[in-house]
Amino acid sequence: MGTNLAIDDNLIEEARRIGGHSTKKQAVTVALQEYVDRRKQMGIIDLFGTIDFDPAYSSREDRDGDRIEFDR
Repeated sequence: MGTNLAIDDNLIEEARRIGGHSTKKQAVTVALQEYVDRRKQMGIIDLFGTIDFDPAYSSREDRDGDRIEFDR
């Protein structure tokens, strides 16, 4: 889908140059993906302190119990 945007020419050129992108479209696409990824990360940070932690939990013990032994 084509979209026309008025983006500051100096800003898009700097982003293209710094990012090593050959086209403005590539620079904008990468920038938008990084923006989305960052916002998702911020959502994860908001979860800190909201999930109960069991200090007695051992991931090693849990993992060891799930092993399947094969006869060779």
